[in-house]
Amino acid sequence: MQTILVILHLFLALGLIGLVLMQHGKGADAGAAFGSGASGTVFGASGAANFLSRATAFLATLFFVTSLTLAWYAMQTTEQTGLMDTPQAAAPAPSKIEPNEVPVIPGQERSADSSTSPIPVIPESVPLPGQPKEVPKVAE
Repeated sequence: MQTILVILHLFLALGLIGLVLMQHGKGADAGAAFGSGASGTVFGASGAANFLSRATAFLATLFFVTSLTLAWYAMQTTEQTGLMDTPQAAAPAPSKIEPNEVPVIPGQERSADSSTSPIPVIPESVPLPGQPKEVPKVAE
């Protein structure tokens, strides 16, 4: 039912826009005095203004009725719980990582005392092809 009302509301809005755009403004009456009179129109000399204004009033009334009805439907629906509102189970506590489970860096061997060393050992850099190998400085 609500979907039908939304579609009807949309058509009423489009019809209301069309009727308002078809009506003549206040300045159009001055042009009728100089030969562009409305005597040859479909509705007669003054029938178009009355018909369009009454049709606009009728569509506006229906538009307000559907607006109020849709507002009432929206008020009657219960608010669904969102993702943040649903209670969730507590996350499992992270397991403690033992020092023996630390991954080994490829190219290094682990020694027994490496787990107690506060500073990690960085492997030597391998020179790229075409780069000269650095010569270590000898302490004198």
